[in-house]
Amino acid sequence: MSSLDINRDELLVGLAKTLSPRRYRTKFFIWYLTVRLTMFIKRVFDAAVSFLLLILFSPLFALTALCIRLESKGPVFYSQTRVGIDGRHFRFFKFRSMVDGANDMKAELMEDNESGDGVIFKMKKDPRVTRVGGFIRKFSIDELPQLFNVLIGDMSLVGPRPATPEEVAQYTLEQRKRLHAVPGITCIWQVSGRSEIPFERQVQLDIEYIKSTSISNDIGILLKTIPAVLAGKGAY
Repeated sequence: MSSLDINRDELLVGLAKTLSPRRYRTKFFIWYLTVRLTMFIKRVFDAAVSFLLLILFSPLFALTALCIRLESKGPVFYSQTRVGIDGRHFRFFKFRSMVDGANDMKAELMEDNESGDGVIFKMKKDPRVTRVGGFIRKFSIDELPQLFNVLIGDMSLVGPRPATPEEVAQYTLEQRKRLHAVPGITCIWQVSGRSEIPFERQVQLDIEYIKSTSISNDIGILLKTIPAVLAGKGAY
């Protein structure tokens, strides 16, 4: 079930209680067209901006790839299965910021997990992170390959950060509301403290964003992302 379906159900109940059948149908039709138009504009905006950014950042892509390759063995890019809108799986791309085979080492580090809720894994001084990896994580350079995900439609520029299937399997029904929107490269909690924001608060902020999605809201978050990235606060 998508966010459009959920909002539609809520609207149907509310309108049915207050309007005549004719006005009810008219109000719903206008709302439906508005939502669809917003989704279309958001997709066009995402595709256009991601394409331009991929061209603009191409020298940075090449430099980052070279630094990763010089420091440690292994692939330049890291890919993983993530969960998108309505639970759909897709391949998620990042620059590799850890030693090759880092996932195999995760089980040994679980007792040092600094996330109190246990759903996500957070560790400020993760021994798997390389020196280059620490730098590109601090300034979110490792996330740039996700522009490819945005270009092909798996992700948006702005939206809840995509979780792994293992994390989603631990979600409560409330937390699963995060899956009612296309996941994004940046989001409201990314510009409000990043990894220092507790998971439950991240979920709350994501749900609030989904309920108030608009192009102007997305542009505002994108503009706030620039100083948040440059500051490097809360990134690990």
